[in-house]
Amino acid sequence: MAKELPKLKTRITELLGIEHPIIQGGMAWVADHNLVVPVSEAGGLGVIGAGSMTPSQLVGEIMAVRAGTSKPFAVNVPMTRPDAAKLIRICLEQDVKIVFTSAGNPAVFTPQLKEKGVTVIHVVSSVRHALKAERAGVDAVVAEGWEAGGHVSREETCTLTLVPQVVDALQIPVIAAGGIADARGFVAALALGAEAVQIGTRFAATVEANCSIYYKNAIVRAEDAATVVVTRSLQPTRVIRNAFAEQLLRAEQRGVQEPQLRDMLGEGRSRLGIVDGDLSEGLLEAGQSAGLVKALRTVELIFEEFLNGYREVLKRLEGLQQRR
Repeated sequence: MAKELPKLKTRITELLGIEHPIIQGGMAWVADHNLVVPVSEAGGLGVIGAGSMTPSQLVGEIMAVRAGTSKPFAVNVPMTRPDAAKLIRICLEQDVKIVFTSAGNPAVFTPQLKEKGVTVIHVVSSVRHALKAERAGVDAVVAEGWEAGGHVSREETCTLTLVPQVVDALQIPVIAAGGIADARGFVAALALGAEAVQIGTRFAATVEANCSIYYKNAIVRAEDAATVVVTRSLQPTRVIRNAFAEQLLRAEQRGVQEPQLRDMLGEGRSRLGIVDGDLSEGLLEAGQSAGLVKALRTVELIFEEFLNGYREVLKRLEGLQQRR
């Protein structure tokens, strides 16, 4: 990592003990130790995605991350998991210092995590949910706009409008997520009042990410309108448009009911796309920022591009002022 990279101090960097306000999203099937370690080593926060892991796999991933880095890392636990309580218990038993919770009521696990000194960050998609999380005692929230990949909100509020409203409503710090894949989005998020960014799709398309090269290349090839939201009647999910996504869209347009839709989905569609690389029949979870991803990069290079690019964006903005 180049020594010249700027270090931006915010309440989030101080809260988490990291050098740069860049957090890697805890993506299911993507965010294991292969990605988490280099992100944390680069000075950001790597986040293990427990959503696709069994309890025993989570224990192994925590151990693997600790073997690879002494820097801070976190675990993301989706509360929709039937065994979410067991995953939280593993985090406590393994002395994980930072836990992200998502897709549920933050009041369920926050008290027991805080009692053990864990820093808790909850993912929200509205001001109402953000206020609820703050009342529950979380240390920070991730305000995730509708542009994000994977499971998205029913509110359909975009990052550009969501983040400043959440910032204005809360006393605790806010992390921006959804649609951020380069230095321009990074600076924009900070300008909106966020004190860090959480990035998913850009980190999925890295050399280190332990997912299918076919899935990574699908992100690189994606254009501006490449993604679509499917399964709105179940759990809205943003994916790269493919044959199976089209099949789901047609079924929903015909008014197919929830049980039939669940039968269509079956089991393991995300794994089929992300891990096995089936670009036709798998669900290829990715955000709208995929259109900004033009090549595979190493994690180290992404940090350089974000932080050096931060300075370039500020220079350009200063130049606009000087032209007056």
